[in-house]
Amino acid sequence: MLKTNDPASIIARSRPEKLISPPASLDHSEHIARTALAGEPRLAADHILHREMVGKLNETVGGVIRQLNLEFVRSEATSEDSAKVLRKKIQCRGWAYQVLMEIALNLAGIESKIAGFFTDEVNQTNERILHTLKVWEHLERKEQLTGSRISVAEAVVEKFIRDMKKVMAGAGMVAKMGEQIEGGLEKENLAASFLSEARRVIQKNIYYQMVIKGFGKFGNDYAIGLRYLRHLGYVQVSTNPVLAARAYEDDPSLWEDFREVINTHPEWHQSPEDFADEIAMEATKTALWPNLTVFRPIALLSNLQNGMVSYQLNPNVAESLKGSLKDALAIYSSAEQFLLNYDSHLIWGHSNNDERGRPNIVFKVAGGYPASIQITTDLNSLGMGTNNTVTYTVSQEVTLIMAAMEGMAAALKMGISITQAYETNMGGRLESHLRDLEAERLLTEALGKTKDRQELLKELAQRLGAAEELEELSSFEEKVRTISSYKYLKSLTNPAFVEAIAEAKIYGHSNEATSAFLENLESDIGYAGTLVAQRVYKIFFSQENRAGWLSYLEKQFGLSSIEAEEIMDKIDLLPASKRKPNDTYFTLARKNMTNTEFPNHQQSVLEASCQEEFNLSDFEDAILKDHNSEILARLLKLSDFRRAYELTPEFTEKLSRVGVKGDFGVGGLKVTEWPIFGSVVKTMTEFTNAYNSFREKTVEFVRRIARSSP
Repeated sequence: MLKTNDPASIIARSRPEKLISPPASLDHSEHIARTALAGEPRLAADHILHREMVGKLNETVGGVIRQLNLEFVRSEATSEDSAKVLRKKIQCRGWAYQVLMEIALNLAGIESKIAGFFTDEVNQTNERILHTLKVWEHLERKEQLTGSRISVAEAVVEKFIRDMKKVMAGAGMVAKMGEQIEGGLEKENLAASFLSEARRVIQKNIYYQMVIKGFGKFGNDYAIGLRYLRHLGYVQVSTNPVLAARAYEDDPSLWEDFREVINTHPEWHQSPEDFADEIAMEATKTALWPNLTVFRPIALLSNLQNGMVSYQLNPNVAESLKGSLKDALAIYSSAEQFLLNYDSHLIWGHSNNDERGRPNIVFKVAGGYPASIQITTDLNSLGMGTNNTVTYTVSQEVTLIMAAMEGMAAALKMGISITQAYETNMGGRLESHLRDLEAERLLTEALGKTKDRQELLKELAQRLGAAEELEELSSFEEKVRTISSYKYLKSLTNPAFVEAIAEAKIYGHSNEATSAFLENLESDIGYAGTLVAQRVYKIFFSQENRAGWLSYLEKQFGLSSIEAEEIMDKIDLLPASKRKPNDTYFTLARKNMTNTEFPNHQQSVLEASCQEEFNLSDFEDAILKDHNSEILARLLKLSDFRRAYELTPEFTEKLSRVGVKGDFGVGGLKVTEWPIFGSVVKTMTEFTNAYNSFREKTVEFVRRIARSSP
């Protein structure tokens, strides 16, 4: 037997052929089979996700199976096969397995319900796929095609599992799902048992249950593992420079994909540093363009209300209207060109009523600067969606939602269809900022009451893992600020911190008294982000206020009632940067809400749902449910929470004219104060440093490629 016939390595290294547009297909079945055998099994599988396929699913997939089965039989190995021919046969079988498995996963997930397939046709199609996979595996065992230690079926299943386990290096929910599925595999029926286990794991998942019940929509704060989240009902992915860099860490094959991009840009080779931002943009697109394709069917099925990819604009130009618009237009144009070709295959043969090539992308605009107001208005006026980020306060979020409304109204007046807009509420980062401030205040006070503050600080640093960084700092204040930061102190109830504060005997003469005080403070701070999100949501989307906004949109911009409704329907609050399960459960809402989650947070939410006392019905429209008023009263004593939660008198008056009544306070953050608010400063510093670091890595990679080129 040939030594180059290992299915696992062949399938892992398989690359698709270049798709020719327009496709020369004959019918839907032939189109799916042809696309799959060109190395695009996921694209081929997603072709069924169209409402015109309803009632034709069994016939179409049956035709796919017929053609793939012929290819499977033709690909039997012979002793005359060269290594190249044998590799091609293994590839062919691998893609055949993959496309049927991807179709079955689509039918097991929420996608089949969005497309509107009937239960009977889904079940019948699924049974035929499972049967076919079993037949193919049986043929493989009889033939021993490769002579390898594993079959093609096993190699494909291993790839599915391996890709799932990449998410957050095994710590994410999708990775854990992969482990569960792996534990239920049957050796004699690997592909079919994978699908049966996947269906079970998907449909019992709490996110699937929440989406099925209409409790809310969800997005992902990570660049990989998205297809499985789409099966659970996820409709959005949010990214930033930190996450783009992590995508390359979790999936090093992206560097090989980026190498192909570099080869098309010989001008970079001589002096890559002159093209640093362009290189970083192209590297980011390499990681994110697959996300466009994952959510493309959902976007088309929802008229660009769901299935959106949030693309972070260059943080170095966040304060510049001109720079941000230039960045966005360049990315949007590139996405249009990419999707024109992709859509020609995805929706080939379907009606031409939908606008093809329009990107399912929204731009993350850093809302920490006054310029973000006009950037938000202008992008929405062009029919592009926005996702305001670096936003923590009611004043920011209310201002920017109104800016999005103005831009969307301008687009509709020109006859331009509008895209979904999001208003991120970075509640977890607000809470971290408040915790930082309180920890710093408490530690400073405690150290002031001890005889040897340097020794106490040194001991605390060692216990929290901050000793190395503190050695590089000279200022006592810097040391206290660093050790009090979320980087090292995730909770005020950390035993090391409790003991350090207790030693000063500020809150009693025991660890117990200090611990109780800090536990209460930690609990209060844990509501801060939720309370801000709740106030913003009620201002715009509560039943009593929604009518006022509809009237405002009609009168202010001369819109019809239908156009005003469309704007209100296409704005979602986006709670983000979660720290604990209730950050999700307390912000569930049936309308105008998309919770975006980190993979490890998803796992925490899932685990919380498995507790005996958990009852999902308790959280229906939880965003509208009031919390203990004493918690809010205590939080309002923290100056930065007051700035985050209240509005300015000018804005209260503006809301009053819309018809939104209420006591919103007078201590809210002014627009001119946005850039200096603590959470803004910390996040933008992190994002900018992450972007610059990622940019340097990509430039260095280009340098290495240039040096190795002939």
